[in-house]
Amino acid sequence: MWFPRFSHSVAVVALLFAALTPRTVDAELPATDAAATILSGIKEPDFAQRDFAITAFGATQGEDCTVAITKAIAACHGAGGGRVVVPEGVWLTGAVHLKSNVNLHLAEGATLRFVFEPAKYLPVVLTRFEGIECMNYSPLIYALGQENVAVTGKGTLDGSATWETWWAWNNKENGTPTRQAAARARLDQQGTDGTPVGERVYGDGQFLRPNFIQPYRCKNVLIEGVTIINSPMWEIHPVLCTNVTVRGVSIHSLGTNNDGCDPESCRDVLIEDCLFETGDDCIAIKSGRNNDGRRVGVPSENIVIRRCTMKDGHGGVTIGSEISGGVRNVFVSDCKMDSPNLDRAFRFKSNAVRGGVIENIFVRRVDIGRVARAVLSVEFDYEEGADGPHKPVLRNVLIEGVTCISSGSVAIITAFPGAVIEGIRLKDCTLLGVESADFLKHAGSLTLENVTIEPAKKRK
Repeated sequence: MWFPRFSHSVAVVALLFAALTPRTVDAELPATDAAATILSGIKEPDFAQRDFAITAFGATQGEDCTVAITKAIAACHGAGGGRVVVPEGVWLTGAVHLKSNVNLHLAEGATLRFVFEPAKYLPVVLTRFEGIECMNYSPLIYALGQENVAVTGKGTLDGSATWETWWAWNNKENGTPTRQAAARARLDQQGTDGTPVGERVYGDGQFLRPNFIQPYRCKNVLIEGVTIINSPMWEIHPVLCTNVTVRGVSIHSLGTNNDGCDPESCRDVLIEDCLFETGDDCIAIKSGRNNDGRRVGVPSENIVIRRCTMKDGHGGVTIGSEISGGVRNVFVSDCKMDSPNLDRAFRFKSNAVRGGVIENIFVRRVDIGRVARAVLSVEFDYEEGADGPHKPVLRNVLIEGVTCISSGSVAIITAFPGAVIEGIRLKDCTLLGVESADFLKHAGSLTLENVTIEPAKKRK
């Protein structure tokens, strides 16, 4: 257990834990310039100025509009692209599959409600379930191998998830194995064994929930303006994509595994001006799980997150736990985090089965109100912990110019011998209202430079 001396001016503390010899890491990389270079390379899709209203293809409020939406997308794609427009009102649908050059646009006042009928998300498609490739229920909005696709507008996407529908498949409250437990364990074993992906068939009766929005192996993706509620599972989950922009999205979905935005094995990603109120991590950057993540072997890299607001969630910005392909070059700036139900601000999680190298993470100018557990959390003992041959690595992390009004702790770091944690720096931060001592176990190297830490005032 460690707790620094408190100062109204400066606290400079260098910590070395565990039997590690940290290599020299330069955390003074020109992060601003590097982020600007990434942004200059992200190209948003450009759509033809033509609209295809779903009502022109037979959509009627109160009835299943899946066929009409499918026809509108096909017509738009066939004409060279444009917008498929969902007008004001409530429209019911099953799975929506986007095609190249199609922008699914929700008008202000429109709600696209995805019905809870699992058969409407069949046949199975190539997807990832918690970082392992398989054939499973279609995500609610899906695109495979497409270019220039978007979901935009001021309308609402409603996944119809409740504790009586999708979320019931992973309800852990009664203490017995969840409905998804058997299939999840079988998929994990198939990933370990290297079973061909085409033979990992789930869907009907297997209780592996679909994600909400999942472009898979796509290029030039835009998700902008929409509100997302009641997601079955992860909300925005681009996989193996390049040039992804998520802008101005509001997410309110408090169910199990309800991550807000999870770029996985993606390159050149911008997430900006979004609001997250989630049942799991607000933003979680991923790259595949265990042997299957190493088989695919594609990291997530070149990611810029700015001007976002995080409310409820397990972590504000998280990297992991599906992290076997690695993550590098992440730039976070000018965000706000505040909720008694937000557990951690910056979270890294892996173990000796997932492994993965996490490096070059830069955080600047983040204002934190209340965070319940810790400003910084490193969980290398997550789930399987030390029981595996793939030691995780975390290095070259700079957290600078962060303020916090109230937190459980400054840092909670739990690792094991052989895990690598080096070059982690907090610089020019003001962290007030700290309630508990930090907990550091095999914590590698953590340095505080010009950091002010003040304890929470005790009640008289």
